[in-house]
Amino acid sequence: MQMEPQPFDRVLSSMCTEPHPVAREAAERFLATNPGDPGTYRTVSALEDDAIAILGEIAGLEEPAGYVASGGTEANVQAVRIARERADDRRPNVVIPDSGHFSFHKASDVLGVELRVVPTDDRHRADVAAVRAAVDEETALVVGVAGSTEYGRVDPIVVLSEIAADAGAMCHVDAAWGGFVLPFTDYEWHFDHAAIDSMTIDPHKMGQAAVPAGGLLVRSSDLLDELAVDTPYLESTDQATLTGTRSGAGVASAVAAMDELWPDGYRGQYVRSQNNAEWLAGALEQRGYAVVEPTLPLVAADIPQSTFDALRAEGWRLSRAATGEVRIVCMPHVTREMLASFVDDLDRLESRSSAPTAGDD
Repeated sequence: MQMEPQPFDRVLSSMCTEPHPVAREAAERFLATNPGDPGTYRTVSALEDDAIAILGEIAGLEEPAGYVASGGTEANVQAVRIARERADDRRPNVVIPDSGHFSFHKASDVLGVELRVVPTDDRHRADVAAVRAAVDEETALVVGVAGSTEYGRVDPIVVLSEIAADAGAMCHVDAAWGGFVLPFTDYEWHFDHAAIDSMTIDPHKMGQAAVPAGGLLVRSSDLLDELAVDTPYLESTDQATLTGTRSGAGVASAVAAMDELWPDGYRGQYVRSQNNAEWLAGALEQRGYAVVEPTLPLVAADIPQSTFDALRAEGWRLSRAATGEVRIVCMPHVTREMLASFVDDLDRLESRSSAPTAGDD
């Protein structure tokens, strides 16, 4: 096979990145192991315990339980599934802000729960009053986002957890992307800050593990019992995961990356990424674009559709938020030089589009 993978030198909107070298090497060594059968594959099962322990440390959970999932979608679906199983109502509802990941819409469809989507405020965070109005006695889960995919915003997690508790509902935090940068900020977002029950946190995003390596954390192991099914033909007697057979590459690479980088390496990467985001935001503002303040390393800017199309034609891998802004995620592979090259191309393309054509006065 002569095909080569996509290079990262012009990838600006992805929430995945090049894995750290130690994560890449670990993924290759454990590629053929199966943590879905922990009785047989004991080494990778022990590594998964290590992964959950480190994720728990990152997310403020002293006695963590959970597993390494395929990604944020699986973890979010499983969180909804736990809440549904714990609910008394036959068709409970889940309340999320409209900044919530599309995986919750998948969960609603697959699991048959009602999804109540509430607006965000003028800071692109969950509107607390709207959440409070949407919650009722049939609410099984209130979801907060800690690092939204479109604007990098952090919802008021403490308040959302209080609303959930008052309603007798569970509270889930989707920190799939933000979980590896938020420890170095002043936000209140994790288990030690608020009475949340579960969290999505993905090592294969800012954690620099190989894909796939997501994470589902729960406050107590009994919550995983809601997911457990019998596995009579395996050495282990049951499992709580959704995918069953899965490669140990994600588990091993997550542990390797976190052992290498937590906490100082991740702290340094956050500083670099945040500085890059703020530099880019400033450069775009100087050129007259409307920019959403990058409170985390993600820049959203109102770049015209024609320029967006031209940038993509130049090879820049870009996407838009639902409201139209171009979103640029300053992942570990995104360097200042890469952003400067992007701005140079932006200037050139804008200059070309505004240049007079033949026959103009």
